[in-house]
Amino acid sequence: MNNQLQIQNLHVKIGDKSILNGVDFSVGKGETHAIMGPNGSGKSTLAQSLFSHPNYEKTAGQILFEGKDITQSPADEIARLGMLLAFQYPQSISGVTVTNLLKLAARQRAELPKIPLAEFSANVSKLATSMQLPEEFLTRSLNEGFSGGEKKKAEVLQLATLQPRLAVFDETDSGLDVDSLKVVSEKINELRNLGTSVVIITHYQRILQYINPDYVHVMYKGRIVKSGSSDLAEEIEKRGYSNINHEYTNHTNYTNETNL
Repeated sequence: MNNQLQIQNLHVKIGDKSILNGVDFSVGKGETHAIMGPNGSGKSTLAQSLFSHPNYEKTAGQILFEGKDITQSPADEIARLGMLLAFQYPQSISGVTVTNLLKLAARQRAELPKIPLAEFSANVSKLATSMQLPEEFLTRSLNEGFSGGEKKKAEVLQLATLQPRLAVFDETDSGLDVDSLKVVSEKINELRNLGTSVVIITHYQRILQYINPDYVHVMYKGRIVKSGSSDLAEEIEKRGYSNINHEYTNHTNYTNETNL
């Protein structure tokens, strides 16, 4: 398979605490993957580490994007390659409007067609309207005074405008009501239809009712311990993560015993 993103034996720590303990994970072009897991399993650490967040130290392993080693690449370089992240906790940027941010970012995306600024602004406005965001939203400083749902929509608006090759959504569904979840899911599906590869990190199965992933993976204690089809998400919804804990413990005990 032609992997667009490939993570090999990734280990990451924060300070003296190990968070990721050998993650192996790959995404083929045009595929959609969901990563699920309980709190503290390392899901968001994986997302941040993909984009070289300075608080997360990679101590072993490798990350390849379209054959290029990006393990230690800075976030801006990774973004220019066409890999973007929708944050779990979007930050406010005073003095930078949503539209101006998107204009600056679009200039860095060589694959996007070059169009007049007026046309670009009109397209962003149309997209915002389709996401049930008010017109004045685009002229406000990014995320300042936004509700939690508006912040999440703003993240998806940015990715929908910039059309990355691969998009990572870090718990974008958290804090969204049902209507907002449907709107966000619709835009993610539109990105998929344009050929964007998608990684969705989530606790719950509910967003996967609207976005049918090709593969579902479960993280536990800093590793991906189980993978499967969308049926795996339904199993977790019914049974929770306790069964995953049981399987992981039994596997670890078996491995330790056979290595004696």
